[in-house]
Parts: sequence; structure tokens; C-alpha cells
Amino acid sequence: MNNLSARLKELRADRGVTQDQMAEAVQVSKSLIAAFETNRLIPKEDTAAAIDAFLDTGDEIQELSAEARKDRRPAPSWFRPWQNVEEMATILRYFQPTLIPGLLQTEAYARAIFASTGMLSDDEVADRVANRMERQATILDRADRPTFAFIIDAAALRYGPPEIAKDQLLHLADASIRSNVFVHVVPDSAGLHAGRSGSFVLASMEGSGTVGLVEDFYEGRVIAEPTRVTGLERAWQTIAAVALPCDQSRNLILRLVNDYDDPAAELAQGQP
Repeated sequence: MNNLSARLKELRADRGVTQDQMAEAVQVSKSLIAAFETNRLIPKEDTAAAIDAFLDTGDEIQELSAEARKDRRPAPSWFRPWQNVEEMATILRYFQPTLIPGLLQTEAYARAIFASTGMLSDDEVADRVANRMERQATILDRADRPTFAFIIDAAALRYGPPEIAKDQLLHLADASIRSNVFVHVVPDSAGLHAGRSGSFVLASMEGSGTVGLVEDFYEGRVIAEPTRVTGLERAWQTIAAVALPCDQSRNLILRLVNDYDDPAAELAQGQP
């Protein structure tokens, strides 16, 4: 059995180093170090190498990380090309009418989503959740800080059991404070718009133009044909035109959070 997480904690304790100190030394967030030590995430190759250099452990962490990655089921094959796009994009735009976008999901929310399909085993759910958390760390905490824009339909904010939904909304509100993350909510009053047809993503890459991702029930596909990308661009613009500004969107999210603390309150209906 791979003992990466236990070994990391042991090595850090032996050297009298805090998570904050290790995070600063290898240039990642403290939460990422915590995720490594609780076996929720596996260090990527460059991060594992940086940890080895900091702890003076040769290739030990790199080897343990490689072993742990082999034991974990990879992301679905259709998604791997898009992973490469996300890692290179300078601007990423996500629209979701029914769910919180994957990059902004809490671990509990992601687990509930995967489990709700009824088509995955417990081990498969665990692996999908781990892959999603690792993807978040890879994309959101990139050193070159891409710009993120998320448009979420107000209905998506109200799905999920209370014990999961409240923490998810708080996480969403916290994410919206980041200087390179822009979260917009489409209020219920917007009525019909292009986004009612389904979710999509647009990724713009320096010197390489823009590509899209469209998902259906079974899988997703990368859209690179110029006229179809233009269609997604137009859809984005029409949805953005009816979405609330960032500050009003965050106020709406926090109002929904407050509703969970006040059972007598009526759930907000997506009004600014």
C-alpha cells in the first residue's frame, strides 16, 4: 500500500517544518500541502521534485507520487485532451445551468454529484473526486494565473442537500473574491436564453485562438471548428448580457447561505 501521505507528514515532523513553511518553500498553497498529507491529492511531478529538494529526500517523494498515481484510475479518456487545454489556457469561461462548475466544487459536493449517477462504484466515485480535486489544484493554483469567468444559473445554487449546499455556496463566495476569478449568476428573472440548451466552456490560449468543450450525458467533446467556436462565443455573450454583475451575484449567493441559517426564510428566487 502506498504510504505517500503518511511519509510526507513524518518527514515534515522530523524536520520541524510547518505546512506553511513547506508550502512557501515549494511555492504552493498550504491547503495543497494539507491535501497531500490527507491522501486527497497527489503531488504533480514538478511539485514532488520541489518537495524532495526542500526535504533533501532524493527521489523519494517523486517515486511515491508516481506509484500513487498508477494506483488511481485516470480521468475518463474523453476528458484528457481538455485537461491539456485547461493547463495552457490564459482565459477560461464556464457556463453551467444546473450544477456548480467542477473547478468550484467542494469535495463533498463533487462526491454527491458522482454518486448520484448510480453508475459508479464507491471506488470509482472516490477516484473521480480525487481527480477533480487534483484538477482544481492544478488549474486554479497555476503560477501564471489565468483569468476565470464563471456564469451559473440561479437554479444551480439551490440544488443539493442542505448539509452540502451551504458549504458549497460559501466556497463559491470565497472563490469569487480571488482577483482573477469572476462569478456571475443568471437570475430566474432572465427567462429564456441561449444557455438553457446546456453547459459549455471556452478556453482562449495565447497564440492559439479559442476552443470549446460541450458535454452530453455520456461524455464531452472539444470544439475547435471556427464556426462552431463562434457559435459558442455568441452564446456566451447573450448569457453574459442577462447575468448579474459580480458584486450582485455574490450578494445573492450569500443571501442563499443566510437562508440555510433561517429556516423560516423563503429561498431567494434569483433576484439581485
